[in-house]
This record gives sequence, C-alpha cells and structure tokens, in this order.
Amino acid sequence: MPKINLHDLEGKNIGDLELKEEIFNIPLNKEVIFSSLIRQLNNKRQGSASTKTKAQVRGGGRKPWKQKGTGRARHGSIRSPIWKGGGVVFGPHTKDYYYDLPKKIKNLALKSLLSYKFKNNSLIILDYLKLDTPKTKNFLEILKKLELQNKSTLIILKTKDQIVKKSAENIPKVKIINLENLNIFDILKSEYLIFTKESLNSIEEVLL
Repeated sequence: MPKINLHDLEGKNIGDLELKEEIFNIPLNKEVIFSSLIRQLNNKRQGSASTKTKAQVRGGGRKPWKQKGTGRARHGSIRSPIWKGGGVVFGPHTKDYYYDLPKKIKNLALKSLLSYKFKNNSLIILDYLKLDTPKTKNFLEILKKLELQNKSTLIILKTKDQIVKKSAENIPKVKIINLENLNIFDILKSEYLIFTKESLNSIEEVLL
C-alpha cells in the first residue's frame, strides 16, 4: 500500500498514513478525465442565449411599399433579416447542454487525478484543520509552514467550517471546498491538494 506523511499545523511530520491502492495508485487516464471535465463545463452553461427569427419579430404584416415604380429596392416585409430590427438568420436559441456520465466513470476520473497528485508529491494530509478565530494572518502562517505560500492550493474539508473558510477567502490561489463538492475542474486548476485526515477517510469510503 502507498504511504504518505501526516502533518500537523506546524508543518511537522507526525507519522505515516496508508492510502488505498485503488484510489491513490492507479494509472493516469486522460480520456476519462477529459470526458468528466467536458461534462462539468457543459453542465455549467446556461444555454439561455436566444434570438428571434423572421417569423418571431413583431410587425411587418404588410409590404412596406409597392413592388414597382418607387425607384427603391423590392421588399416584402420589414421583418426581413436585412432590415434593422428584422429577424436573425441562424442565430442562437435556448439550449440545454446538460448531460451525465456513469458514476463509475466520474469516480474513475477523480481517482486517476488523485493518484496523479500523490505520485507528483502534490498531495498533503493534515491531522486536522481548526482555527479559533477567522484570521487571514493565522491561515497564512499555516501555509507558510507547509511551504505553500503563493501556491495554488485546494483544501478539502469533510464538512463546512465557516471560520476556516473566512480565514482563507481573501488569500489568492487558495480555495476551500467541502468533500461533497470535490470536482475535476478544481483539482486540475490547483497545484496542490490538502486533505484533512477526516476528509481523506471519507473520500476513500465514497470512491471505493
């Protein structure tokens, strides 16, 4: 079984943890990761862009002027796309971009990325992460001791902690999410991942 160091808030190694082979020691599967990422980005799209066609534009019930004798070009309706305020040709219409993938595929993508982070020494496990008061300075001290200052870091907690969240929300490149919101996009965007011992145990239960 792969092993990883367990750190305290001082950045000191206080022991080792055994990681699940099926989650943190599998090959990188780029195809599955790509499919899962595209699904996530597509499902964020609103698809609300919409234009009116010639049939939907108001007005234009009669011919603007007679066919011949005026010296002007022939027109049948002011709703024509060549008129200002007329219909739009091949414009966008509301569309639902949502689609899903099998749970096994989504889990495989997460496991593949977690394995990649572990093998590249970009995975850090904390014994716990608790603060008494919401202070950015205190959180910056923790990052400094972990040698993660100015590094893009994703911190995964088992449950919501408002004190920790408020302490980190003004720090650039640092994002805190709950375990249930762990996703491909945030992992790819972050250079380092931090799990607490509690959230690590939970993710292993979820993905196995």
